[in-house]
Amino acid sequence: MITQTITQLTAGGPYGDGAWNGPHFFFPFFPLLFLLLVAAFIITGAVRRRRWHAEAPRRDAESTLGERYATGEIDEDEFRARRAVLREKTK
Repeated sequence: MITQTITQLTAGGPYGDGAWNGPHFFFPFFPLLFLLLVAAFIITGAVRRRRWHAEAPRRDAESTLGERYATGEIDEDEFRARRAVLREKTK
């Protein structure tokens, strides 16, 4: 039993020809699947980059507003009002 199993494993499978005898009809789908995965990565990256660039001006404006509040140029009410305006326009 063990000898037969070792012989089959070393000979390349139960048929002994050393070839992979799996379902060959899947082969044409592998390149298509690869291209779909590459396209999905490119589209995902483009969408994330676009969202990141769209949020950058708001983040810059809010950080400037926060710095002005921290230095005492504006009071808390003005800070909250201006921050609400910034967040309202981006939505």
